[in-house]
Formats: sequence, C-alpha cells, structure tokens
Amino acid sequence: MKVTVSAIKADIGSIGGHTRPSDELLNSVKEFVKKNSKNLLIDVYIGYTGDDIHLIMSHTRGIENDKVHKLAWDAFTTGTKLAKEQGLYGAGQDLLKDAFSGNVKGMGPGVAEIEMEERPSEVFSVYAADKTEPGAFNFPLWRAFVDAGSNTGLLINEKLAAGVTFRIMDVMSGKLASLKMWEDKAELEAALMYPGRFVVHSIVSSEKEDGEVIVSASTDRLHNIAGTYVGKDDPIMIVRTQKDFPATEEVGSAFNNPHFVAGDTRGSHHMPLMPVKLNSAASLNYSLPIVSCLVFSMRNGKLTGPHDGFGTADWELQRIWAAERAMIMRNQGFIHPATLVPDELEYNKGYEARMKKLNQKFKDIEKVIGKSK
Repeated sequence: MKVTVSAIKADIGSIGGHTRPSDELLNSVKEFVKKNSKNLLIDVYIGYTGDDIHLIMSHTRGIENDKVHKLAWDAFTTGTKLAKEQGLYGAGQDLLKDAFSGNVKGMGPGVAEIEMEERPSEVFSVYAADKTEPGAFNFPLWRAFVDAGSNTGLLINEKLAAGVTFRIMDVMSGKLASLKMWEDKAELEAALMYPGRFVVHSIVSSEKEDGEVIVSASTDRLHNIAGTYVGKDDPIMIVRTQKDFPATEEVGSAFNNPHFVAGDTRGSHHMPLMPVKLNSAASLNYSLPIVSCLVFSMRNGKLTGPHDGFGTADWELQRIWAAERAMIMRNQGFIHPATLVPDELEYNKGYEARMKKLNQKFKDIEKVIGKSK
C-alpha cells in the first residue's frame, strides 16, 4: 500500500513573544483539521515545537497534493484569526502569501513529505526544530549516513554500506545536486561545510535510479520568500528507519553532541541545537535553537505514537551540554564567530543602517592622523 506522510509546520502566533502557541490556538487548529479532513486524511497528529505548530498527516494522495496542502493552509489561517483575537505575538507570521495557490511550498510553512510503499512494520521519525535554519540538519544527517564513527550500521548493514544519494539544495539558486556515496563524498562534505547555503533536501537509496526516499527535509528560507526578516526557518524533517535504513536510535543519536547552528534570538548567533521533549516551549535563555523527535509506527496509514524520542532521562545530559555551550558562545557577546556574518544576519537591515553611518565616518588616513613626517 502506497502511503504519503506529510509534515507541515508554521508559526502562527505565540504567548508573550516567541515561546509556544496558546492551548486555545493549538485546539483551534486541531478542531479545524478534524472537521475538514474526512475522506482526505487517514490519520493526523498535531503538536508543537517552540512557537511552531506541526501537522503530521498520512494519506494516499501523494506529495504536494493541493487538497492536503490547502487543508494545512486553511487550518493555519483559521488559527491566525484566533491568534490575532488573543493578541499573540507574530500572529500569522509564517503565512507570507495572501492566498493559497495549490501548494504551501514557497508560501512560508515548512514542508517535508515522503510517498512510500508501506512496509509490514513501517516506522519513521519526525524531527521538528525551532529558532534555526534548514541547514541545522546537515551535520546529524552526515553522522547518520556517512560517518561510520557515529553509526556502525554503515559497516554492518549491507544496504547502507552500498551508500545512499544525498540531494543537496542550493537555497540561493534553488538548484538541486545529487551526490552519490561513496564516490561524491568529498563534494558532499564541501557542500555541508556551509549550511546557510547548501542544505540536505532529501536522501534516497542508491540501489536503483529512482531509489526509495529515506529522508525528506524542508528547505525554504523565509528571508528569501519575504525579502526581509520574518523569523527563522525552523525546519522539519521525516526520516524512515529500521531494516534497510538506519536504526531509529542511530539517527536519534546523531543529535547527541549538540552542534552549533545559526539561529537564536533575532536569528543572530551561532548556538548549539538542544534536543528537547515533545511540546516544549522555546527557552527565554536567549531562545536556544531546539529540536524535538517524534517517533511513529504506521500500519495502513494509521499512526501509533508519537513516542518522545528525546524524552528519556539520558537526554538531560545533552540538554546540560547545550546550555553550557550556549552560555560560552553568548559570553563572547556580539563579536564573530558568536554572531553570524553580515550576509546571514536575519535583522541585517539594522546592521546595514549601522554600517551606513560608520562608512560615512571613514576618511583617508592622511585626513585622520595627518601625513607622516
């Protein structure tokens, strides 16, 4: 049976700043989807990570289906009305277009989708991040699918040992490159060095030309869509696991060394990505980048779960590491590399205004200190 899993997320308002959606807002989205999904969806789970509400939907209509996408869009627009009534911060901020045009890609919400031939025991995880950019998943995906030091399954599992194909998106040009392991390993790693521009779009098995999709991740840059800062991109990703794919814990453990990503308050700093429990609010401690892990089983499109992948006691250690690394970086203040380079600053208009005034003060050295004797 072919089943499609669609994960669509958006920030449509949160309490007192960029924290978490109100209970009423979350319930309004749930009620809208429940009321309008008959004969469209097989199943759905709705939750949040930080200030982003995510819809995890199963159906048989394939990827980029206009009816499924419109359901998500209408749920978010209906929720935005309530968010405005409650005076929530950033109400509707991820809805960057005025009218639905057949697909929410390029309209603000983040989208990850996989159409799959459902296995007898179909399992997958959804990783939902907040206060960071699409490239935040580059390093964990490299650990899970390329680095045998992190994942010994790459040696033991014959399918994984044969290599996979990474599809890398250049988010500035919108072009896609297919890089096959293991012959394109060096080129892949050259791209992954710069997650602000080169982002993992998807990963497919390499056993045939149209291999099975194992990973799908959102790649839209809100800055590129809106032309100005409207919030971080807050990516979402679906990863199929077990059997011919990495084990669920092999992918999960790729997040166990909180790596530095672009994000944080005002999208201004490099900060560690903290694994958090399901339905966690964004932190007031500089608004640390966070990621949650929703683990599902699925049979005939019916979802069981989610299990909270980062909810067990051992992940408290990673949260402590992330908090410590965050404070070390923020203690460097505004000096790079704590802050992003100017082209990556989300509030770059303010920075440009400062630089415009500064540039007016630059004079030839002789006019400032005089000619040397």
